[in-house]
Amino acid sequence: MKTVSRLLLVAALSGAFLPSVSSAQEQRKGRGGMMDPEQRIERLEQALGALSTEQKAKIKAVYAQSAEKMRNLPEDERREKMMEVMQEAGRQVRAVLTAEQQKKYDEMMAQMRQGGAGERRKQN
Repeated sequence: MKTVSRLLLVAALSGAFLPSVSSAQEQRKGRGGMMDPEQRIERLEQALGALSTEQKAKIKAVYAQSAEKMRNLPEDERREKMMEVMQEAGRQVRAVLTAEQQKKYDEMMAQMRQGGAGERRKQN
């Protein structure tokens, strides 16, 4: 049961940073449909409000680093290590945010853990 919960959480977290199915085909460009760091930052700004230039630069570096870590994981370890990489990236992103942004970020992440990521998207 714990494994199922973890997989659902990973899927929810991934869904927050992946484009919709219709735009995924437009944005593939050799990335397997994953959004690039700029697109992820744009999505984050939609949820949290405006980010400073400095915040964007730091978050972009975090996203690029986590994507690189994911690419470098051996295929047989990817599933189990993906959650660790994503959690670490989340902690690093959160550390860059202001107190108000952290509160919104925490709420967003709590919604995703509860399976409300789809509901959040519908409201936007």
